[in-house]
Amino acid sequence: MLVSVGQFRPGGDAPANLAVMRELVAEAAAGGSELIVFPEESMFSIGKVEGPLQRAVEENWTSFVQQVSFMAAEHSIAVVAGGYESSGEERPFNTLVLIDATGRIVDTYRKLHLYDAFSYQESTRIKPGDGGIKIADLGGIRVGLMTCYDIRFPEQARALADAGADLICVPAAWFKGDHKIDHWETLLRARAIENTLWVAAAGTSSAHTIGHSAIIDPMGIPQAHLEEEERGVVTTEVTRRRVEDVREFLPVLRNRRFARNDSIVDSH
Repeated sequence: MLVSVGQFRPGGDAPANLAVMRELVAEAAAGGSELIVFPEESMFSIGKVEGPLQRAVEENWTSFVQQVSFMAAEHSIAVVAGGYESSGEERPFNTLVLIDATGRIVDTYRKLHLYDAFSYQESTRIKPGDGGIKIADLGGIRVGLMTCYDIRFPEQARALADAGADLICVPAAWFKGDHKIDHWETLLRARAIENTLWVAAAGTSSAHTIGHSAIIDPMGIPQAHLEEEERGVVTTEVTRRRVEDVREFLPVLRNRRFARNDSIVDSH
């Protein structure tokens, strides 16, 4: 499967962001891509929304998903994109939607780990997800979903690997700061290496976020990447065969000596 990551700079207006996404979808599809991954805040940047967040979410989430479905079907390409979904309360969910190449909504994933770190408190405005991990089959590739800060939690990526993921998609809006690019690149490669699977990460590129979208193979080798470009698409071929080959000579999942909930502490 040819997989793309689409990097751009979402503003506070959902229709304007959708217009940019349509251009990037068309570019990826013209190159033969079968899946494109967009950033975490593709619907709109929470810091640029005018008026109450709850109202903006209620006015835009359904139409955003519908328009992404239309562009997926028009170009026969699956899409992963992030937005804000009403929870029925003041705080919305930070949600990814996975849509297949026919425009069908395959699944949604609500961000589990909220970014309460580096003096930022995402949980004051966003409700944490409650639906666990999400994984789906796209054209014979098992695709798992994570969002931004989730990548700092290796147990979530391992749970997706245990559930059969070949590829983890990581939409993000990774804030700039000391060592933050190093953290981002190291964590993405680590999740690929320790689980011997592909990682496709799409980041926003703005004054406050790093961009640096990438597609990384099961050996942790970047196969395609962007830096701080405000807009761009890169594509590479993601195969189940590469996962199988790496797991044959590097069988870390099979060689584990303990599984979930097992203790590694010697009680004697």
